[in-house]
Amino acid sequence: MKIDYHMHFEYGSYDPSWVQGFFDSAKKRGIDEIGISEHTHGFTDFKELYYEDVICDDSFIGRFQKKWLKTNKFKCPLSDYIDFMNLLKGRGLPVKTGIEVCNFQNQEKVKAILDQYKFDYIIGSVHFLRGWAYDSSQIKDEWNRHDLRDIYEWYTEEAEKLCASGLYDILGHPFNIRIFKFLPDFDVEPYLVRVAEAMQKANMVVDINTGTYYRYPIKEISPYPEFMKVAARYHLPVITSSDAHKPEDCGAYIDDAIAYAKSFGYNTRVRFKDRVREMVPID
Repeated sequence: MKIDYHMHFEYGSYDPSWVQGFFDSAKKRGIDEIGISEHTHGFTDFKELYYEDVICDDSFIGRFQKKWLKTNKFKCPLSDYIDFMNLLKGRGLPVKTGIEVCNFQNQEKVKAILDQYKFDYIIGSVHFLRGWAYDSSQIKDEWNRHDLRDIYEWYTEEAEKLCASGLYDILGHPFNIRIFKFLPDFDVEPYLVRVAEAMQKANMVVDINTGTYYRYPIKEISPYPEFMKVAARYHLPVITSSDAHKPEDCGAYIDDAIAYAKSFGYNTRVRFKDRVREMVPID
């Protein structure tokens, strides 16, 4: 069974005629079921959390991030998205309702928002390191201002906090901090193990995500092989995803993600419904 559980409608609108392109691409690639995981920055419910956490001062990154938060963000209440997803399901389309939540510091406030709605699954992703959107190419130079050991420590701490919150089913694109090819020359095994242990304790799933392969300079699937070895050792279950932001990318390189998972001994993946898991064959 082919499933793609990480993608976003955010570059278009909640219009059935536009999102039909995602289902068309899925069918073309033999994908049996897709899941939409809209970013929280699309919803007014989360606006306050972003302004609490994201650097918005007059620094190099602050100036960019102030503009970023005012561009195509906080377009509607979360309820609009839920209503639209229920409409799609009502039409019999093979789709699940997810959401991708950033690593906010106030997880209690996040819980209060999420508890108002029903999801099939919830992804928690590390998108900010001490208020810095590290995956933004426009502020990539910020990487040169930090010791890479510190970045690995910050990332690991944020992933651990997401896991410890108990709110999430999936850790999005683990260790995608390799995206711009800032690669460590030190032993990263302790960081990988810490995240795997936190995920195991929280009963969380690994997002095998092809977005870092076709959208970033690193051109590799996340998590990269060293983490996948650790994930397999800790028996962490997996999903496969394309991280599509455009209809034509739905299901992109899912066959590669399946082969990648199998290379680490995986023959099943998770299927979600109402946050209940079912293990299904990975192909």
